[in-house]
Amino acid sequence: MKIEIKKVQNGILRVTTTDERWYQIGETFLPSVTWICGHYPKGIAFYKWLADKGWDEAEAIKSAAGDKGSKVHKAIEDILKGKTVKYDSKYRNPSTEELEELTPQEYGCVMSFVDWAKETNPEVIATEYTVINQELGYAGTVDFKAKINGQVYLIDLKTSQQVWPEHELQVSAYKHADKGVEKLAILQVGYNRNKAKYKFTDIEDKFDLFLAARQIWVNETAGTVPLQKDYPLTLSWKKPVEKKPRTKKVAVRRKVQVA
Repeated sequence: MKIEIKKVQNGILRVTTTDERWYQIGETFLPSVTWICGHYPKGIAFYKWLADKGWDEAEAIKSAAGDKGSKVHKAIEDILKGKTVKYDSKYRNPSTEELEELTPQEYGCVMSFVDWAKETNPEVIATEYTVINQELGYAGTVDFKAKINGQVYLIDLKTSQQVWPEHELQVSAYKHADKGVEKLAILQVGYNRNKAKYKFTDIEDKFDLFLAARQIWVNETAGTVPLQKDYPLTLSWKKPVEKKPRTKKVAVRRKVQVA
């Protein structure tokens, strides 16, 4: 069982297990947008892919893609903050917890993002920030927000070659937790289907479908509570040191004869 607890903002923790993701704000736990969207039907193309690969191989591919995406996201976050990313810069692999250099493919994803930024010249407003919808009870982390051609965009980064419906639902949910957003977009980096190696797609607000996914989530997770908050982060036991029995000292008295 793997539990990841990450501070994502002042006073906000993101708690992730294999099957769940919660945002903890004080004593309140809110489900994550990605967890909710994961309950939306993925479509026939996904299920054909799953049948072709088989469960084990599909899970391995998704895990590797998740590790790649995490490292690329961190590198791009550094770029957005004005830092320099080198070919041998190291980022943490979430599966192994080890610091690793970016692979050539991962570095190519970052290169394509820089090309997009040079072409678009976005005015960055915020990066990796948490949004909360208290009314509907959910929270999530936005990759970045920027002003492009005078309009405020909420942008989600993807290293995949495909934009799935649940990706569109994610950004729609974020928009309804961040009232300052005008437009939604998904930016695919390391994109292999054009010469630019990136693809910027405007996304239609599909909040009604997110609400449908939320209803499915409510039905499927009825009664689920964040049990991980009851688990200590570490466990240990020290065997008591056996005490040796104390040896009883016997006083020896000698008779002394007086002449």
